[in-house]
Amino acid sequence: MSGMSAGRSAMRMGPAELVQAAAMARRFYLEGKSKIQIAEEFGVSRFKVARVLETALERDLVRIEIRVPAELDAERSDALRARYGLRHAVVVESPAEAAETPDPENLGEVAADLLGELVNEGDVLGLAWGRSTIHMAAALDRLPPCTVVQLTGVYDAGTAERGSVEAVRRAAQVSGGDAHPIYAPMLLPDAATAQALRHQTGIARAFEYFDKVTVACVSIGSWEPGISTVHDMLSDEERAHYASLGVAAEMSAHLFDAEGRRVGRDLGERCITVKTDQLRRVPEVVAIAGGQRKGPAIDAVLRSGLVTSLVTDTSAADYLMTAGPAPRSALNRADPDGP
Repeated sequence: MSGMSAGRSAMRMGPAELVQAAAMARRFYLEGKSKIQIAEEFGVSRFKVARVLETALERDLVRIEIRVPAELDAERSDALRARYGLRHAVVVESPAEAAETPDPENLGEVAADLLGELVNEGDVLGLAWGRSTIHMAAALDRLPPCTVVQLTGVYDAGTAERGSVEAVRRAAQVSGGDAHPIYAPMLLPDAATAQALRHQTGIARAFEYFDKVTVACVSIGSWEPGISTVHDMLSDEERAHYASLGVAAEMSAHLFDAEGRRVGRDLGERCITVKTDQLRRVPEVVAIAGGQRKGPAIDAVLRSGLVTSLVTDTSAADYLMTAGPAPRSALNRADPDGP
């Protein structure tokens, strides 16, 4: 072969080469056959198969596209997962007009799909109070058979049918498993009242499942009106007291400062809620929270080491990617109460 012929051959593939390359690519990419199987079929070495497949990509004979639904931002999701050392991070593209809205409803829809992936038959699913978890439960359409338990009391006992209790019932209905709701307020006037309620039969039965939870779904609140359930339930004096301790976020009635350390532990004694050390032992804790206003609170809770996975939106994700020094991996499950 002359130099000119060799040059032309290197620049393009002949009809026979194109047909063979297309056939090999079909076997490999569409039919899932191995390079060894393809080599045996065509009577060539597996090294030639590898070269042909590589050439097919270079010559645009094969195009590989990675596609996710338009509402999911794969690049931000992967970057956020890596930054915080999360097991899963799913970032949802929110409409521009909803960028400032805490916990857009579409977060709940995506979280419902994620739970469908994470929950296995026989698991114990724990649901904490929060608008986002209520939206998630309403969007559930598939869930393996599992037990569902409420992890916190409700914001207002009078709204139980529309809140956490209904979320637990809905999830149990979809899964076909048992439901263990908690008919009690999240925050009580004093520790003695809270302790008495914990010993009531129905509530005590739910509490017995806390150490058995395998997947938990929680919400995150900022320490400001309308974005924190606990903040809105306290008096002005109590809010000022906890603000003086540096509270930046709350999750399941537990308060955290900007570094993810738990503060205001006395509040927990007045609350009907899962303990932080119980949450830390749950293999998978999924937080649902979004909106730019919640960015600092999400960062604080992620730094606590209690959360393993996050469903959020692009406005919160953009804040989180630049929120101070990179934290330790969330999967270390550090104790937010310190040594």
